[in-house]
Amino acid sequence: MKKILGLVVLIAIGTTAFTYAQNNTDVALNHMLTAYYEVKNALATDKKDVAIEKVKILSAKVDAVNHKNLPAEEHKIFMEQAAIIKSKSAQLAGSKDIKTQRKAFEGISYAMIKTLKGLKFNTQTVYIQHCPMAKASWVNEKENIENPYYGSMMFDCGDISETIKSK
Repeated sequence: MKKILGLVVLIAIGTTAFTYAQNNTDVALNHMLTAYYEVKNALATDKKDVAIEKVKILSAKVDAVNHKNLPAEEHKIFMEQAAIIKSKSAQLAGSKDIKTQRKAFEGISYAMIKTLKGLKFNTQTVYIQHCPMAKASWVNEKENIENPYYGSMMFDCGDISETIKSK
């Protein structure tokens, strides 16, 4: 009986530790998503210098995710998309030209969409929005369109192509 009780306690501790680790990873992923929104908002309001600062924060948030706790398939998705986000973030940060920044942001957006769909970590509903003029999509924390590809020129151009409910 003591052995069974000990085994039950070990399983409970292991499950609790895994749940705690997974929750911490989800928190870090949501911080990454919030940093992404800040880059999107800077580009949607034509603030290229703010976008440079915010994308550096995004890159740091990607590094802060403790991805080792993720199940194998999710880990693979995260590693592939994190590499794209980091690469495109460096491109965006290295440019003072808002058109170049927006092109880099497109790559960041598609990687973020794949990460959201593959890991299902969002604690708030997110909206995948699409601009037919830019032929590009992005993630928004609001239903209202805030186009990061054209900014003030066509701030509300686009539509919601998909809604991802909170976890």
